[in-house]
Amino acid sequence: MSWQPCDDPKPGDAVSCDAIEHIIVPRARDLGGFEVRRALPSAAKQMVGPFIFFDQMGPAEFIIGSGVDVRPHPHIGLATVTYLFAGELMHRDSLGTELAIRPGELNLMSAGRGIVHSERTSAEERARPSRMFGIQAWAALPKSHEESAPSFAHHASLELPRITGEGKSVRLIMGSLYGARSPAEFPHACFYAEAVLAPGAVLPLDPDYDERAVYVISGEIDIAGQKFGEGRLLIFRPGDRISILALSMARVMLLGGEPMDGPRHIWWNFVSSSKDRIAAAKADWKAGRFTPVPTDSKEFIALPE
Repeated sequence: MSWQPCDDPKPGDAVSCDAIEHIIVPRARDLGGFEVRRALPSAAKQMVGPFIFFDQMGPAEFIIGSGVDVRPHPHIGLATVTYLFAGELMHRDSLGTELAIRPGELNLMSAGRGIVHSERTSAEERARPSRMFGIQAWAALPKSHEESAPSFAHHASLELPRITGEGKSVRLIMGSLYGARSPAEFPHACFYAEAVLAPGAVLPLDPDYDERAVYVISGEIDIAGQKFGEGRLLIFRPGDRISILALSMARVMLLGGEPMDGPRHIWWNFVSSSKDRIAAAKADWKAGRFTPVPTDSKEFIALPE
């Protein structure tokens, strides 16, 4: 499988440098025991393809007896895309799903017209020191699917395509990229992948989609002579060919897709093309009309006032 279907721009090429539209530094917030860095949405950009939220979780170290406790809360109009580099999270939802996610796996939960879920560290994990490091992205559903039935899909690491060679290893999480396609189903043209690069490796990112971005998880990369370290989201202009040069061992996330079918309204955990729909979801959660999580129904996150 070819990494370079045609010649890529060389590092230091001014055309490539001009292709960077935005450089976003995530906002950090403490969730009680671990830090989340939010890159999307930002003042500069609401979405990249369908991706409307992009959170780096950790890295965090937990002592015995501690861990993550995200109590049951609702979503509409989006899909949560959870991918870990280290640690484990127990996912439970109102469909009756109860499943642990581990590094290299994909949890894809489509909220549609409404779902409730929780994310916690299991009792087994709390019995020993543990870590947490990963990304949770939210992908806005197209208008045609905003009111679809909620669903959940899990894909083991061996199910997700891997493209390797020349100092590069890419795991395709969602969508299509580099001639491969993920088994994860999502109703909008997109791509989402993890790439691990050895020092000196060059990873092309062709303009196959109008909206593209790279998030640096660790290490340092060079794009057209500019150096970028961890915790930077680089958003590219459409139509330009990009080369990512690894200056050290580096891990990056590649994300994007075709533009969404219009802007989205965001309030708390709700995403919709309609303000009225968000208002209805707020009222439903406050009145207890969402289906609860059957195995985690004693607690919940109250509607923000």
